[in-house]
Amino acid sequence: MRPSGVLPDTEDEVALSPLVRQGRKGLSDRVAELAIRACAYTAIVSLILIFVFIGKEALPILTSAEIRQEASLDRLFRPQPGPSGKPEYAWQPTSEVPKYSLLPLLVGTLKATLIAVLTAIPLAVAAALFTSEFAPGYLREVMKPSIEILAGIPSVVVGFFCLMLLADWLQSLFGWNFRLNAVTAGLGLSLAVIPIVYTVAEDAFTSVPRAYREGSVAMGASVWQTAWRVVLPAASPGVLAACVLGFGRAIGETMIVLMASGNAAVLSLSPTDSIRTFSATIAAELGEVVVGSPHYHVLFFIGAFLFVLTFLTNLAGQWFVGRLQKKLQGAA
Repeated sequence: MRPSGVLPDTEDEVALSPLVRQGRKGLSDRVAELAIRACAYTAIVSLILIFVFIGKEALPILTSAEIRQEASLDRLFRPQPGPSGKPEYAWQPTSEVPKYSLLPLLVGTLKATLIAVLTAIPLAVAAALFTSEFAPGYLREVMKPSIEILAGIPSVVVGFFCLMLLADWLQSLFGWNFRLNAVTAGLGLSLAVIPIVYTVAEDAFTSVPRAYREGSVAMGASVWQTAWRVVLPAASPGVLAACVLGFGRAIGETMIVLMASGNAAVLSLSPTDSIRTFSATIAAELGEVVVGSPHYHVLFFIGAFLFVLTFLTNLAGQWFVGRLQKKLQGAA
């Protein structure tokens, strides 16, 4: 064995040293690759197992004759006779005659989500475009962390803010009958959606090649025209992906809508009426429901339905993003 610090004597040893180093490097690369692959497979398997568990608990609605007497699929989406004998859509799982109509919950979920998305996406995209194209360096260093830090605020804090302050402000300003309604919940949800959309959209704007901007300015376009007609279309796949992520965040949020929506399962299209969403229903009732009861399995069916709805939304968004990228690449 040669003492440390002594150079190799032969040319073979000189040529062998890089090979040994390359072999060691290749081994470390393989270990890192296996670790990353194991993490990816673990995430995928965990997601599949969660869906299998939820689906297994929701399956008795289709297979059990006893459960189907109270909570069959046709009863979940059709009106049931009310106290006066008139058919109505109602979510009353603990009444003497349980009613499990999901339509009020679906309408409430969509109302809160649409209000949140229509409020958050324009603000977040405009802020991201301003940050990447117009803001000076010192202002960008302040704006970007300030907006992104919203993602770190617990949703229960946002819900408490909507419950105690925002609801009173809106009711005193507009004179609404219900202080907790779809608008209050939607505006609260927008506070959770804005940082996600902003971060992804700002990264998309920043990744647009500088040559696009220089070419536009060289042809006589202003900074605003360049941002609106060059940067925004070039970054549209990333912006669309940000919108899809924001929609998924809004439709699955629980604590904000649980505290700020009024939790009234009323079938109404008015945004000023109280609502109840899928996620809030699961959070409010699953802890006290009788295991194995029709109510229990309906709650798991709601979870499975919400999972499928979110999955299809993300799948459609990914498909549109892919088509948009191919279109832009073909145009380039």
